[in-house]
Amino acid sequence: MVGTGPGPIEFLCPRARDAIENAQTVAGYQTYLDLISELLRPEQDIIGSGMMQEVDRCKRALGLALDGKTVALVCGGDPGIYAMAGLVFQLARLQDMAVDIEVIPGIPALSACAALLGAPLMHDFAVISLSDLLTPWKLIEKRLKLAAQADLVIVIYNPASKKRRLHIQKAAELILETRSPATPVGIVTSAYRQDQSVHLISLDDLAKGAIPVNMQSTVIIGNSRTFSWNGRMITPRGYEDKYGL
Repeated sequence: MVGTGPGPIEFLCPRARDAIENAQTVAGYQTYLDLISELLRPEQDIIGSGMMQEVDRCKRALGLALDGKTVALVCGGDPGIYAMAGLVFQLARLQDMAVDIEVIPGIPALSACAALLGAPLMHDFAVISLSDLLTPWKLIEKRLKLAAQADLVIVIYNPASKKRRLHIQKAAELILETRSPATPVGIVTSAYRQDQSVHLISLDDLAKGAIPVNMQSTVIIGNSRTFSWNGRMITPRGYEDKYGL
């Protein structure tokens, strides 16, 4: 399991690069394979597939590993954060597979996007996906409300898809019940890729759909103390209270 981070090769950790270059088979979502194409070799068996084919991809990778192949199953970001590592372990457990599984971490989207925005994750935060494909929307709503009530910075993955256009606005409306309309919100799409975009808006603007988002977007909603300065988004940790800054 190899995390490729936000995409560009320079953000890949050395262990991940080594695993990809030395694997006999490299498998993954085709978009992620395209981003690391310069590392792939002609003699490698490359298995690319589309969205919604995660289970088949993992089963095939595990089957090849059982046959003695060294397989690099790549994921964007980190393989253990909304990615494939959990599914691989579940499938291996169900069939009690005697296969060696290594998880190689990658820079997750929340870290890449936070860096582009400034320092929005300096204090406690919650990460919530708005995808209701595997999680009921009612449960997602409950988590959003509780995170907002706890005054946590909220990182939102999968804010919208072709079928889920208004979920992010619904989420913003729920958070507005306990948070100021002026709360800073950062929206980063395709972090560190050619079509990257970075926006800093208010929670009220987010509820109004001021900036379009998609599955490549990550939304970071500040807590009650988060502020914007010089186009950056900062959440103080408490140094000013402790040391009188």
